[in-house]
Amino acid sequence: MANILDIRRRIRSVVNTRQITKAMKVVSAAKLRRAQERALSARPYALMLTNVLKSLVTRAEIYDPETGEPKHPLLAQRPEKNILLIVVTGDKGLAGAFSANVTKAASRFIESKAGKNIDIEAIGRKGRDFLRRRYPAAAVQTRSLAEPEESLENQPEASDRAGAIQITGEHVGVLGKLEFSQARALAESVIRRYQREEIDSVYVVFNEFKSVIAQRLIVEQILPIEQIGEPAVRLVEEMTEEEKKKAKEAAISAGVGMHRSEPAGEVAAQFGTAQVDYIYEQAPEDLFRALLPKYVSIQVFRALLESVAAEHAARMTAMDSATSNATDMIDSLTLAMNRARQAKITKEIIEIVSGAAAM
Repeated sequence: MANILDIRRRIRSVVNTRQITKAMKVVSAAKLRRAQERALSARPYALMLTNVLKSLVTRAEIYDPETGEPKHPLLAQRPEKNILLIVVTGDKGLAGAFSANVTKAASRFIESKAGKNIDIEAIGRKGRDFLRRRYPAAAVQTRSLAEPEESLENQPEASDRAGAIQITGEHVGVLGKLEFSQARALAESVIRRYQREEIDSVYVVFNEFKSVIAQRLIVEQILPIEQIGEPAVRLVEEMTEEEKKKAKEAAISAGVGMHRSEPAGEVAAQFGTAQVDYIYEQAPEDLFRALLPKYVSIQVFRALLESVAAEHAARMTAMDSATSNATDMIDSLTLAMNRARQAKITKEIIEIVSGAAAM
């Protein structure tokens, strides 16, 4: 049986660890609240922009009446040979399987596109490190979003390679202080490449966040735009019942709301569906052409915001589980220490009684 001093030393160590995990849980809960509020505050603009575009679709000729081809290049659909995949993971660990699940989904998606050229934009240190070990870096890289300048326009020519997979951009340290300008820079770089026909489609893999217990890992196509306001989801992984239960317990203990943060977009929805002939200051075609790139930017920004919230929720849940496990270990070690102390006392009493009887 272990020494009592050794058990006490282990108990003190586990108690210190429990204090750290409990503090990290509280910090993650506070960051999660701010991330929820930020994601929610960005939704009214995105919803109104979506419904304005829906309204413009009914009033503008977005397709050529003779050829049937879309007039805007972001609506053009081509045979999928060159793909751009944006992988959004976390910069830090201690968040359970958050980043690992994203990289696994990205790997499955890449396997499903075998034989095609795939360029990868890695956002987050964990995803960047995972992808670096498996795929080479491109000769020309996009500028990191953490730098003040916009993304570089020079990109490797996809026509020079067949079935190749390479990392064309690494963006580390962006999610900690995420700004819309960073998402816009990435979206503009993607749009330029799509308009020059260097890539035929753009996908983003991230954790979609609705609430602590309503999350799902998705692969969403953002280019070409198939239908405005309707996400083109290609892969979905829902939370298991056990994960939902753990997340619920962590949210209750941390005091985080679990309601679905859906925006109340009644006014915006009425704008898009109302049978009203709006008078636009510019031609509807011009407005549609100018607003569609902003729609892509807001989709990228939404993916980054929801990924940040999902990461904090995952870290809060992981730290809650670690705190509970530390408490169970302390109870187990305390019981073992009491048994060892009781055995020691019993042994001493037996020695005393035996010595007295021998006299």
